[in-house]
Amino acid sequence: MQITPQMVKELRQLTNAGVMDCKKALEQCNGDFEAAAAILKEKGLAIAAKKADRETKEGLIGYYVHTGSKMAALVEVNCETDFVAKTDIFKDLVHDLAMQIVAARPRFVRIEDIPADVLEAEKEAYRAEIADTGKPERVIAQIMEGKLAKFYEENCLMEQLFIKDGATKIQDLLTAAIAKLGENIVVRRFVRYELGEQQ
Repeated sequence: MQITPQMVKELRQLTNAGVMDCKKALEQCNGDFEAAAAILKEKGLAIAAKKADRETKEGLIGYYVHTGSKMAALVEVNCETDFVAKTDIFKDLVHDLAMQIVAARPRFVRIEDIPADVLEAEKEAYRAEIADTGKPERVIAQIMEGKLAKFYEENCLMEQLFIKDGATKIQDLLTAAIAKLGENIVVRRFVRYELGEQQ
């Protein structure tokens, strides 16, 4: 099948992968968009996994102030070199993350950051909620798992769906940036402010 520049462009918009990577994936899959996108995603995950242990001492502190100046966020995102920190791709990523934090109100960066007492309190609340339902243990375990997954998605930045497209997790957005920029990228910390809100 003939791979046209338009096909490459569409796959690139869908996956954020490089032009040559998109062309090769389309050639490998004989023009099948879904299969090519899956290959590119897998390749991005492999690249990100290889870079996960690399030290990240450079980066940016980004911010977003919502219209009306009643909500704002600061976020520290680290990478390996100041060269990458100065790229538009990295700057856009940091800005998007700050906007995500304002809009989606996460409390933690990742699941591992949730304090044990907070997690246990959530589990206790779920147990109390479903204790008298009379459902079998297996079903209760599935319900608990579903409720915890929802809690993670609402409260952990990396588990949230990206507000700009609603289909991509923030972790996947970060993985795509790592694959594209060729460096490890880590969201270190963030703070969110809302006028009149008690910390």
